[in-house]
Amino acid sequence: MRKKIIDQKILNLASDTSNFGLMNKSKFFATHKNRKCGDKIKIELEIKNNKVKKMYYETESCIFCQASASLLSKNIQNTFVKNIDKIITSQRFKFLLGKKYLSRKDCVMLPYQAVKKAL
Repeated sequence: MRKKIIDQKILNLASDTSNFGLMNKSKFFATHKNRKCGDKIKIELEIKNNKVKKMYYETESCIFCQASASLLSKNIQNTFVKNIDKIITSQRFKFLLGKKYLSRKDCVMLPYQAVKKAL
């Protein structure tokens, strides 16, 4: 019997590209790179009335960064800018930041760090 290296949930998140692709029309934009592994992400945010309406992203990264970007892009919608820190500590991210993938924490946090940089 084969041992699963990556959970199906991570594969599903990474393959959801509904918010992939930049619009290039927002002033809330950032590029961020992981110095350890070379992952790179570009983030663009649509913000109205101090609320994130939409997040777009493009990555050159591992599956953990892709999964995190996809999950963050869905959960950040309609969030007040001041509450963004609460998203990454929510239950939704717990499995990505758990003990099993602790060595990939920098990959998972890269999209979040890019969002903070864009703001």
